[in-house]
Amino acid sequence: MATTVRRTSCNLCEAICGVLVTVEDGRVTDIRGDESDPLSRGHICPKAVALRDLQDDPDRLTTPVRRTPDGWREIGWDAAYELVVERLPAIQREHGRNAVGVYLGNPNVHSLGALTHMPTMVRQLRTRNRFSATSIDQLPHMLAAYLLYGHQLMVAVPDIDRTSYLLMLGANPLASNGSMMTAPGVGRRLKDLQRRGGKVVVIDPRRTETAAVADEHHFVRPGTDAAFLLALVHQVIADGHARTAPYVDGLAAVEQAVGPWTPERAAAITGIDAAVIRRIAHEFATSGRAACYGRVGVSTQQFGAICQWAIQVLNIVTGNLDRPGGTMFPRPAVNALLGLGRGHLGAWKSRVRGLPEFGGELPVSTMAEEILTPGDGRIRAMVTIAGNPVLSTPNGRRLDEALDTLDFMVAVDPYINETTRHADVILPPAPPLERDHYDVIFHQLAVRNTARWNDAVLPKPPKARHDWEIFRELASGLLRRTPMSRRKVTTTARLRLSPRRIVDLGLRIGPYRLSLRKLRTSPGGIDLGPLQPALPGALHHKNKRIDLAQRMILDDLPRLAASDTGNDGELLLIGRRHLRNNNSWMHNSARLVKGRPRHQLLMNPRDLAERDLADGQLVNVSSAAGTVAVEVAASNDMMPGVVSLPHGFGHGRPGARLSVANQVAGPSVNDVTDAELTDTVAGTSAVNGVPVTVTAC
Repeated sequence: MATTVRRTSCNLCEAICGVLVTVEDGRVTDIRGDESDPLSRGHICPKAVALRDLQDDPDRLTTPVRRTPDGWREIGWDAAYELVVERLPAIQREHGRNAVGVYLGNPNVHSLGALTHMPTMVRQLRTRNRFSATSIDQLPHMLAAYLLYGHQLMVAVPDIDRTSYLLMLGANPLASNGSMMTAPGVGRRLKDLQRRGGKVVVIDPRRTETAAVADEHHFVRPGTDAAFLLALVHQVIADGHARTAPYVDGLAAVEQAVGPWTPERAAAITGIDAAVIRRIAHEFATSGRAACYGRVGVSTQQFGAICQWAIQVLNIVTGNLDRPGGTMFPRPAVNALLGLGRGHLGAWKSRVRGLPEFGGELPVSTMAEEILTPGDGRIRAMVTIAGNPVLSTPNGRRLDEALDTLDFMVAVDPYINETTRHADVILPPAPPLERDHYDVIFHQLAVRNTARWNDAVLPKPPKARHDWEIFRELASGLLRRTPMSRRKVTTTARLRLSPRRIVDLGLRIGPYRLSLRKLRTSPGGIDLGPLQPALPGALHHKNKRIDLAQRMILDDLPRLAASDTGNDGELLLIGRRHLRNNNSWMHNSARLVKGRPRHQLLMNPRDLAERDLADGQLVNVSSAAGTVAVEVAASNDMMPGVVSLPHGFGHGRPGARLSVANQVAGPSVNDVTDAELTDTVAGTSAVNGVPVTVTAC
């Protein structure tokens, strides 16, 4: 029996940990962390071990299937391609190009082939009805980067390995492994920070896994983080600690805008004592090396754009942007910014509700209504790629109903899940261990500059197709139906390039002048060193300056001031993540779902007593969008007045084929989140801070 050990990376989450995979006679028998990896240094989480489960999963599709009146039937690749490239253009010819919608799920940014070839395919559809997980996740983060630094992916990350003060809001990296901050082994990095005398402060409505290891944790009322952040900026300026770089403008306008946001005002809104706000502002401004980092909890609320802007402003006015130990910009070997547009906001708006696009995508909260609402531009066909929006986007029940009304749907996905069960044809890509890989996006967000190429661990079976091959064939089929032009010739030539060749070109023109050949001789990866100061030269604004006084943000402050700040006895719903699953998927890995249930509604004991409810009781959680039934669990980790349901559950809808997942209890939190509740600036769905009632079943 032949045994080999292959180096690769786990591309299931943003940590991109290096792993060693043992293969015996063509089957994976062991997966462990790679200590030679300069970024992850041997760290892995349970998901990496489950890569073998994806490879061997009997639920995973290996050939295209077509839905028929008698059920799913296998179909050949050529026939599947032909069906798609005939039906989509036909629907567009009859109803207009926007009659086709596209949804892109998170796994696309974790796949090299999807990143290199999927955008070209999507562009051939020429539709404005494009959606992705971005607007249910990190859009305010990208909007702040676009406004302040000139590019939607020019995201400043905490220099966590050198900082002495880390302030985190709405972030739980011990569960997420870091997000919009590629920091594998983040728990170890936080311990190192504390060992060198640093301090970790967490602001969150729940005492999360990360809050439990922090030096301080303070409860904050969901949806009020913006008031806390504005008060910090107010106090820093009032104390005379503001110190901006010569290339920063707009401080006076910011000072005027945050003038009313005193610690006392913020305390009444957030529940955080004014004295604590003053102390945190002083510590942050005077620590010498401080970084403020906010993630999903501050992005997915009604004032997410203000939050992410204020986080950047706090880092900038304290002199902590572009400084070792503060927040800095990675310098990856392949510059992902070159292949992604700078971004734009409001170039067009959604047909029904008039919400703005960002970077060419409409907010996902509008997707169901764009399918269900009659009229010109109505979506009549959908393309979903590596996503399960029925479980992962707001008001999932309505979207579930909407997908059932489509004239045609195609999914590029390895599973028949709660979303793809509506498809007419499903095209399954090869699994991660059969793909070459380079992390284009996550080196762009990494806390240390490294580079690593991974050859596929296992050979792809002859009948399987890589995702990039699927997108190449679909794009080529769509191109054949368009007139000859210079653009068509250029696009055809680009489609012929393999992901391997594209990465090699990117490495050669990159800042380190590397090559694929050089990376392949260093299979554990190359250490390119710590983050380095890059401003103002790296800014994408033509004048190489940062303007703090962004009009669309400052004009939104009155909406924040007028928002309801009273409690009135209502409960506010927040989500949560778990280390042992990946949003709405990987619940069909037995090794990940084993152990105690993780689907319960968490609720403070005081709130239970006030409603005459008991720990473990089945309760109804109701919102404007709907009601779900779930067991409640008493938890002192919850702020009074706040309840939490995890993201990604809700399996078992008829037709979904996920054998283990169907045994995982728990409703979908997005059956009670409200698609009408959005951040009016960014259009992001506000899935945190949703008003709910909890009653006995």
